[in-house]
Amino acid sequence: MALRIWASSTANALKVSAKSTSVSPAFSLSRCFSSVLEGLKYAKSHEWVKHDGPVALIGITDHAQDHLGEVVFVELPEPGKSVAQGESFGAVESVKATSDVNSPISGEVVEINTKLSETPGLINTSPYEDGWMIKVKPSNAAELKTLLNPKDYTKFCEEEDAAH
Repeated sequence: MALRIWASSTANALKVSAKSTSVSPAFSLSRCFSSVLEGLKYAKSHEWVKHDGPVALIGITDHAQDHLGEVVFVELPEPGKSVAQGESFGAVESVKATSDVNSPISGEVVEINTKLSETPGLINTSPYEDGWMIKVKPSNAAELKTLLNPKDYTKFCEEEDAAH
């Protein structure tokens, strides 16, 4: 997702720091309110992918949903549609903005999260679990190597936020 919605003036006024704090072995915090999970790969456009067996789970990051604000609508592709790395496959509408969601990998959509049509806020409350967006059968596993690991994604977010 080409999110270019940055930290709010409230966060700046509160002087929110970007200290990393370890909460548990599964999490590392890049900001006091945005988590990055181990075991996932991340795109600079703020999507995550979890490749497990023949399919990959895809969604937007906690960092992205935090900058978007309350998600009120999600547009997803139909199963069977092909997605390409870096290309839009849907959109997320929040009270602040509407943003395209880009696929971090290429492949065929095999399932969508139908719960998001009734409860789009799952992206806010559980971006890495209940708020996943699509499942994709990857067509080029080598694309996973082009994505960021959790440490590099955390650093990317901190640098991006500091620039704004």
